[in-house]
Amino acid sequence: MSGRVMNNIKNIAKMILGAGLLVILAACNPTAGGGGSENMEPPLAGARIGGPFTLTNQDGGKTSDTQFKGQYRIVYFGYSYCPDVCPVDLANIMLGLKQAEKENPELVSKIQPIFISVDPGRDTPAVLKQYVSAFHPRLIGLTGTPEEVAEVAEKYLIIYDVRNDEGATEYLVDHSRQAYLFGPDGEPLALLPFDGTPQDVAAEIARWVR
Repeated sequence: MSGRVMNNIKNIAKMILGAGLLVILAACNPTAGGGGSENMEPPLAGARIGGPFTLTNQDGGKTSDTQFKGQYRIVYFGYSYCPDVCPVDLANIMLGLKQAEKENPELVSKIQPIFISVDPGRDTPAVLKQYVSAFHPRLIGLTGTPEEVAEVAEKYLIIYDVRNDEGATEYLVDHSRQAYLFGPDGEPLALLPFDGTPQDVAAEIARWVR
């Protein structure tokens, strides 16, 4: 990776530690989910996570964070060529969203799920369009130039690194695994427990979305 990207990774790591977040940088490792209570402040309230962005969507157009003003957002970073972790995570998250939709469709209509690729070299809009359609009809896939993706990842405290294993025909991308739930003003609320059951995800959505 370039020196600029490596410096960004180091800076992100410092921010993550300062925010008290648990992040796992691995292509295939699980992480713990969030928690909370109706009478408690959201666990990520006040954390400096997120920010403005403009990226390319799966239809080839531009999508900016401002388009989601007033909507809750589920944001997950990954890549379509991920051999196991990303599709499993996304399946759990989107199944949880579907479960929440069955229980309270009006509530969940306020939520926009977003998948942001950390592999812009292979995740073209056409690739992302096919990929996200397998998980949820409202899931938006976003990509961009390497520089655009790196900038957004830094704002969202995502670390990623290309891994070229000897003898492998395709490279892997190690990346931190967080499924964020953001509020209608783009404020971070909680981490969704994507390594649990879809019902766990649905319960966490119901806990914080109003």
